[in-house]
Amino acid sequence: MSIRMLPGMASAEAGPTYSRVKGEGVDTTHGAILYLEDISVSFDGFKAINKLSLDISVGELRCIIGPNGAGKTTMMDVITGKTRPTSGTAWFGQTMNLATMTEAQIAHAGIGRKFQRPTVFEQHTVFDNLELAMKMDKRVAPTLFARLSSEQAGRIEAILRLIRLNGQEARPAGLLSHGQKQWLEIGMLLMQEPQLILLDEPVAGMSDAETARTAELLNELRGKHSIMVVEHDMGFVTEIARQGIVTVLHEGAVLAQGRMDEVQADERVIEVYLGR
Repeated sequence: MSIRMLPGMASAEAGPTYSRVKGEGVDTTHGAILYLEDISVSFDGFKAINKLSLDISVGELRCIIGPNGAGKTTMMDVITGKTRPTSGTAWFGQTMNLATMTEAQIAHAGIGRKFQRPTVFEQHTVFDNLELAMKMDKRVAPTLFARLSSEQAGRIEAILRLIRLNGQEARPAGLLSHGQKQWLEIGMLLMQEPQLILLDEPVAGMSDAETARTAELLNELRGKHSIMVVEHDMGFVTEIARQGIVTVLHEGAVLAQGRMDEVQADERVIEVYLGR
């Protein structure tokens, strides 16, 4: 599918700025967008998650760290509906019970997930990828072949600037660097206006420069979305965590929680994850 560029779309110096349109239907009157309470998940008798409880505030950027096998990915699977909890409750806002919703319903409600390996449409241009992502959101356009409105084109331009790919609109996604593909996929998520974004090791395999730019990107998104980041790169976590809460998982439960300097000084965290 060939999509004609609109005038002004390639400008790197001017254009709309990115801001999230407030989603509808999620009751966050108590200040939290995600509640997990006593969540357990068992696979053939093995407890991947063991009575895990946490909550994330509206607009918060929460970092999740911990050793391999700590339950980080399984927790994300529960939040997105891929895995049903054996016991416990998971709420999106005050009223949406995630344990009763399908993956599609959860995505439509406003939870977006990015896996570690980027999954973009490599034969399509950067612009096409963002447009296709927007049109997969049934709230935005009834058909893949509908013409872009000026408002939709403006949204794409703003996302391109945000993800540092302005000027790359016409480039096939398959020719992007690994880091640029990661940014494009984050942009594709943003096109669907999620209220909660889950990112699984977003800087794995990136160069130092790409990692630094990804930190800048996530810090720009802070407050516009609620974001959960699972990551092993401690330098990156320190950069994006700032004074926010870092949660450490171990054996399927919360081992420690607090500011980055606090968890780094926790003897239990040092013993099971950080080392001396």
